[in-house]
Amino acid sequence: MRLLIIGRLSGELVTASKIAMNRGAAVTHADGVAQGLAVLRAKGADLVMIDVGQPIRELVTALADERIRTPVVACGVATDAKAAVAAIQAGAREYIPLPPDPELIAAVLQAVSEDGRAFVWRDASMEKVVKLAEQVARSEASVLITGESGTGKEVLARHVHMKSTRASRPFVSVNCAAIPEALLESELFGHEKGAFTGAVARRIGRFEEANGGTLLLDEISEMDVRLQSKLLRALQERVIDRVGGTGSVKVDIRVLATSNRNLLDEVRKGTFREDLFYRLNVVHLRLPPLRERPADILELATHFAKKYAEVNGMPVRALSREAQGIIRENPWRGNVRELENTLHRAVLLASGSEIDADAISTPEGESFARSAGPVERAAQVAEAATRGLVGRTVAQVECELILDTLDHCLGNRTHAAKILGISIRTLRNKLNEYVDAGISVAEPGAVRAVAAYG
Repeated sequence: MRLLIIGRLSGELVTASKIAMNRGAAVTHADGVAQGLAVLRAKGADLVMIDVGQPIRELVTALADERIRTPVVACGVATDAKAAVAAIQAGAREYIPLPPDPELIAAVLQAVSEDGRAFVWRDASMEKVVKLAEQVARSEASVLITGESGTGKEVLARHVHMKSTRASRPFVSVNCAAIPEALLESELFGHEKGAFTGAVARRIGRFEEANGGTLLLDEISEMDVRLQSKLLRALQERVIDRVGGTGSVKVDIRVLATSNRNLLDEVRKGTFREDLFYRLNVVHLRLPPLRERPADILELATHFAKKYAEVNGMPVRALSREAQGIIRENPWRGNVRELENTLHRAVLLASGSEIDADAISTPEGESFARSAGPVERAAQVAEAATRGLVGRTVAQVECELILDTLDHCLGNRTHAAKILGISIRTLRNKLNEYVDAGISVAEPGAVRAVAAYG
């Protein structure tokens, strides 16, 4: 955990620094925003703590301009409420009152280090994945994690890191799909001052930021083929070249990668390098979708209900039996991410002593209990139709199917036989049986008035 404190070292900030160091954080100090930015460019940090007297908006804007995604928290004297509000409005995530409370400092550091992503599972299919992940975690092998969007690939990657020998070192994640192609090279490998328009200073990339720790290449299938060759060299030789640089930089990292696509298919299509695929795919962890891990659904739902009650300062409520039933039966096509968002809404909407069925709603506010999409409605219609067949003989069902199809074809035997998938002779034999039984059969060009199978 690397903490950067920006501001003149008053007694309160010195105390905060000592508390952070006692909690295992490596602390760096900077007198002002300019010096702080220089530290971030050169060394990186997991958290910035800045005095409210500093130009916080200037720092937050500079971080955004240079794509440095380090969270910022403000600190100041406890009685300065206006300064606290201004700091949050300027872009700080939290405000810590001074003099510092040791437990509050510890909580902030823990929240950043854990990044709010608890790893929860119960299903046997997940147990196999987690067992393999923990078995290989202490090795230096590259790991490829695949699965549908929202299944928790980054959460599993963090779990591998925390179980590795590098757990005390940085965990750095790069979303290859979220960064424009023209900027991704600089994001990964860094750049020298003047390397391109907007490169106002030398900046270390994510490889150097993760030095000694773990680098996660999230959604690596979205990376351009031309950049893949430079990535392959970095993985093979553990050296990188900054954009605009003249020399190589050695790095010591463990690489994890995720993808929601089948990378072998991408290799066959020529959009992903085969040699890079095998370099990354030393160990393959496939995360099953949530619908294939039913035992995880309520476990995760309970976890999210508790988490977001605490986050929003609300009472922790249990899920009612009806709400549990709705959660179990929903297909969760958005996987864990959809379930998490749904429970967050439920916590905010619940009004009784429990989270009831009405609180389990869509983003538009429609209750899951009353609303269904086209697929769900089709399934409900099919289920109703199936229930309508119970108690009837196969012969009765077959008769109705044949006669309804014949009606649909206006009595045309040839068309009806094709739709039913039987020969015209078989159809005629069936119709003769029905006529002999006194059942009305539609003639060509007419529609049967009444059909009753005795």
